[in-house]
Amino acid sequence: MEHETHAHHQHSQHHAPAATWSVAVQATLHCLTGCAIGEVLGMVIGTAFGWGNVPTLILAITLAFFFGYALTLRGVLKAGVGFRTAVRVALAADTLSIAVMELVDNGVITLWPGAMDAQLDDLLFWGALAISLAVAFVITTPVNKWTIGRGKGHAVVHQYHH
Repeated sequence: MEHETHAHHQHSQHHAPAATWSVAVQATLHCLTGCAIGEVLGMVIGTAFGWGNVPTLILAITLAFFFGYALTLRGVLKAGVGFRTAVRVALAADTLSIAVMELVDNGVITLWPGAMDAQLDDLLFWGALAISLAVAFVITTPVNKWTIGRGKGHAVVHQYHH
């Protein structure tokens, strides 16, 4: 049994992605896609319904995590992994990346004068949202590089991408 565990451990390490900037950018783009879908949808819904800043941010953050995990889950399930295992893989692969991206993204929007009060037909709404996601991407990429280098984050899901 010990030999099998050791062999499996070596096999997993063999297929782990190198912690290059290219791999980190790819992982961050994946994260950005799910976060952007959720973030934009949440901000649009909250703004369209005239919700206050806090409920709008809560919805946007919740949807960003949902869509971020959902994109990873889709890929892992497609690889033939069971649902419970796929959920664990998605949580392990994406939680830190999404959390950093959301913290930075919403921090920029919250601190940008007038951005939280802008309406859907206002360039400030869309400009602040786009720039906040770009800033979040730049800050999250080194975090993903660091986690991948430790066999965590996107490295966890890499074995299911063939």
